[in-house]
Amino acid sequence: MARALPPLTWFRSFEAAARTLSFTAAANEIGLTQSAVSQQVKSLELRLGVSLFVRRPRGLALTDEGRILLPQVGAAMETLSLAAGVFESGSETNLLTIATSVSVAQWLIAPGLPNFRKQHPHLRVRILSAVWPDDFHGARTDVEIRFGSQKQVGANARLLVPNDLVALKSPHLKGRVGTLPLIETVGTSVGWRDWRTSVGDIAQPTLFTDTYGMALQMAAHGNGVALVSELLASHAISSGLLERAHPQSIPSKEGYFLSINDSFPAAKEFEEWLDSYLAG
Repeated sequence: MARALPPLTWFRSFEAAARTLSFTAAANEIGLTQSAVSQQVKSLELRLGVSLFVRRPRGLALTDEGRILLPQVGAAMETLSLAAGVFESGSETNLLTIATSVSVAQWLIAPGLPNFRKQHPHLRVRILSAVWPDDFHGARTDVEIRFGSQKQVGANARLLVPNDLVALKSPHLKGRVGTLPLIETVGTSVGWRDWRTSVGDIAQPTLFTDTYGMALQMAAHGNGVALVSELLASHAISSGLLERAHPQSIPSKEGYFLSINDSFPAAKEFEEWLDSYLAG
């Protein structure tokens, strides 16, 4: 049986790092962290059994093996780009494409979408689920809402507010935050440990998920108290699905960042509508 190829993302990180001779520059270009690019290149080296770079204090240098591999990988990436371009050439008429996480699509955009479509009946809307930075490179988009830090999402994105973390629970779940099961969203820098420091003593979380959206869903079904971005909470509270479990909130180190294709008027229309919608 033929051995499976290494993941395409490893080759992509190698090609960007080899072209820029910098893991940091490569990370900024393809939307990953510097450590992620470095680890993917290291994984590729281990898989191929060769060193592709000489790591120096002030940058990188290609080894002989890296010089051999680079033109082949570069040609392959160009071929894939041209192949995808056949299907992505030009914007479809009156079609607004939004790439964002399922959490934002379900808890922020979907509740307000009827209002947006009423204001802009000439537009068709396509929403693409995207979680990891690579997902946002996979299709042509007009609007992107990414989760992360300012450094991770890039200089052309702006933070959507409100962005504090709030504790939410089902109205049918009775009790104080300190006495109820806690739902932790893993993979974020701020969580229940920070709540304990800022607000007061609580038990250890007993339920874990990897998105704020799933944490909201679990809380809505009475599984416990979710600590989530306030940006996603408005519809859940106004519809009666959830309520504040405590009046206080704590600041978050990450958030949801908006960027748009300025050359497409519909993207600007969506941005203006979203700002108005969030302002209440």
